[in-house]
Amino acid sequence: MDSAAADGPQPGSGPAANPLGHGPVLLLTGARLADGRVVDVRISGDRIQAVGTAGGLGPLPALPGAPTVTTGARIDLRGYLLLPAPAEAHAHYDVAFSAALPAPPPETSTDLTRRVTEAALTSLGYGATAQRTHVRIGDVHGLRRLEAVLTAQQALRGLAELQAVAMPRLLTGRAGADGRAQLREALKLGATAAGGCPELDPDPAGFVQLLLEAAREADCPVDLHTTAADPGRLARLAGALAPLRPRVVLGPCGSLAPGASTVLANAGVRVVCLPQNGGCAGLEGLGPGPSPAPRAALLRELVKARVPLVAGSGSLRDGANPVGRADPLEAAYLLAAGGVLDVEGAYDAVSNQARLALGLPPVRVDAGFPAELLAVRGDSLAGALAGGHSRLVVHSGRVVSRTSAVREFADTVALALPRQSDGTDGRGPDE
Repeated sequence: MDSAAADGPQPGSGPAANPLGHGPVLLLTGARLADGRVVDVRISGDRIQAVGTAGGLGPLPALPGAPTVTTGARIDLRGYLLLPAPAEAHAHYDVAFSAALPAPPPETSTDLTRRVTEAALTSLGYGATAQRTHVRIGDVHGLRRLEAVLTAQQALRGLAELQAVAMPRLLTGRAGADGRAQLREALKLGATAAGGCPELDPDPAGFVQLLLEAAREADCPVDLHTTAADPGRLARLAGALAPLRPRVVLGPCGSLAPGASTVLANAGVRVVCLPQNGGCAGLEGLGPGPSPAPRAALLRELVKARVPLVAGSGSLRDGANPVGRADPLEAAYLLAAGGVLDVEGAYDAVSNQARLALGLPPVRVDAGFPAELLAVRGDSLAGALAGGHSRLVVHSGRVVSRTSAVREFADTVALALPRQSDGTDGRGPDE
């Protein structure tokens, strides 16, 4: 039975009956960290206030002249691994869940906002408290898709941080006039970053220069799509982007040429790969078939060259990947299973490296760090990546999502079958 210890405060655990509505203090008890320690973690506001030995932390101490703060929730996390929350570094929520819809899918404001919100909540349920989605602008789309993402962004405030990357298709020449105007307007409206795919423009170098001008004007980062198939073009792209580093992200680089890792390392850019299958709506129009997933050997080359490597999900059940998932642990599992990174490095690629790609501070389960946390059923990081289904997600110091997986077997035989355990009496916390 895989039953969540985090389903709610256990009897006698505090005045709050529902951790999703807890007060200013949250106490997580009996959690195992990735280094094997079992600890209590006290959260106050949006920060981790203290980390201590299991059973050693209580209510928040009183400040001089102020009463002791006791309101909040105590959540028993025995049997869970507590980690920095992952982030989704590369998504396309404006086309999420469109694979099963008529072609072209309906694009009313209501439908778009609903699908974007559903995609963001799906990712949040898996643990991603910060997310970045690329959004097509210009052409027939105008700013409709971006406006839907920004509406969802407001609705999700307090649950997850959602960023939008504005993606014009063309920027150069007379054909790109609309794209140039729409890009500047998108950045004024609140898009987080400027993006797109230079390879879709007749003048890729001109596209990059115009994009950089708009990014400098808006003081925003750049997040570009590229297959990275042409070494010469990649070198020119990296050189043009150098003045904006470290606020530059490239991906998914599914056709990265051998030896190109040195170019990327010298350019100081981050690379977002999509381990599921390379599926990415941002590369539509570059040729028949989906973009290939980056080969493990080339990813290992990036790692060896010390290129900061981030892993994202890419497509979520859209035309580029009809079975795409939004689970960051899936991306980490694929990197580890493919031998690209060790288990710790693979999880770092979807957590702190992903947060840095989004311009966010890193997280550690330590005092003073942002309270962006994921509790996942398992006794080790390897076990969590292999099959951690029950999860509890903390964003800005508040429990915002929880998932409980229960496994039952029919016709149990009288054998010493393995059971989910909290490591104490052989029984799960709810048994």
